[in-house]
Amino acid sequence: MLLSSPEAQQAAMQFALDAAEYARERGDVPVGAVIFDAAGQVVSTGWNTREHDHDPTGHAEIVAIRNASSRRQSWRLTDCTLVVTLEPCVMCAGAILAARIPTVIFGAWDEKAGASGSVHDLLRDRRLNHRVEVIGGVRETECATVLTEFFRNRSTEDLEDFR
Repeated sequence: MLLSSPEAQQAAMQFALDAAEYARERGDVPVGAVIFDAAGQVVSTGWNTREHDHDPTGHAEIVAIRNASSRRQSWRLTDCTLVVTLEPCVMCAGAILAARIPTVIFGAWDEKAGASGSVHDLLRDRRLNHRVEVIGGVRETECATVLTEFFRNRSTEDLEDFR
């Protein structure tokens, strides 16, 4: 994996944080994802689009995977690394497994819906035909703060839309 050093992982996370900021500006939950190829080049970027596109599958990881697959004209992303600001959920973990992404780096843990080591650990489940190297907690405090501030600034009635 090219993003093997902590310094490289932290630098890569900045791209995901930038994408999360774009989601926030558009009124979506600020989660960003970036897919890098084996040479460390950005293949695609994604951010949450659920509110903007009225799409329940509009998670940053799904958007980034769709973009990368379309760009490469292949569903197999076997030489890529996914970097995302929040631990992937069950749906996103399924997409990561289906795309055969070998490495996921994430920032904040999701103690309510995480599927990469907190609530569930689908990405490393030995019963499945593909397992993923998972590196969690990269720039964790910064990634978590982005989400905490987003929800803190929402009124109680707005929060109903995000549950």
